[in-house]
Amino acid sequence: MPISPNQGSTGGGTIVTITGTNLGGATAVHFGSKTATITANTPTSVTVISPSGSGTVPVTVTTPGGTSNPLSFFYVGAPFKSSISPVSGVTAGGNTVTITGTGLTTATAVNFGAASATPTVVNDGQLTVTVPTGTGPGPVSVSVTTAGGTNNGLSYTYVDAPTVTTLNPNSGPASGGTVVTITGTNLSTTQSVLFGATPAPFTVISDTTVSVVTPPTPDGAPGPSTVTVTTTGGVATADFTYLAGPGI
Repeated sequence: MPISPNQGSTGGGTIVTITGTNLGGATAVHFGSKTATITANTPTSVTVISPSGSGTVPVTVTTPGGTSNPLSFFYVGAPFKSSISPVSGVTAGGNTVTITGTGLTTATAVNFGAASATPTVVNDGQLTVTVPTGTGPGPVSVSVTTAGGTNNGLSYTYVDAPTVTTLNPNSGPASGGTVVTITGTNLSTTQSVLFGATPAPFTVISDTTVSVVTPPTPDGAPGPSTVTVTTTGGVATADFTYLAGPGI
């Protein structure tokens, strides 16, 4: 006599179907000492709503012909989430986040606001999930649904990809040291600015402005260099030209 599912929330409310023979006219289904609510019954199945409980309990079906052999039902507590990493990413989604906590083994869904994603369970204390597309920039609540229920309490922030519209100035000596103002959008979470492959010191002024000091070219040679601005929302690029110094 199978039972499906064979686990559910300690708070009850799980819809459980028991299949077997001679089950018609069921008068009671017990989860341990508690009685479940019967919602459907045929000669080969009984569907019930589980009562609250804890641990592992025997489930029996009582009909006018007697009481069945017991099946095991496992009560699962609601999940507890302690952290999410990273806490932000592109509005387009697609990046992977890790959620840690307890009671995550039976996780079936992770919601980012109203958008749902299917997680990969690593173990009872950790899962990973690919972030779904957001409706726009800003924070959303994150909830994990398991056989034990749904638990909220974490937040994830969608960030729009950056843009770079101007560099002022857009050229300077190959020796570096030029203070350049980068203007664009969604720059407040800037993590790095590269001139070619060389990191440059920068200061975030506002969401539309970053100030940066050009590093020298690696070989001291003049020429074009790609400026790469990386934020939590993505990457934007622009062109800067290193100029040759005067000679006499």
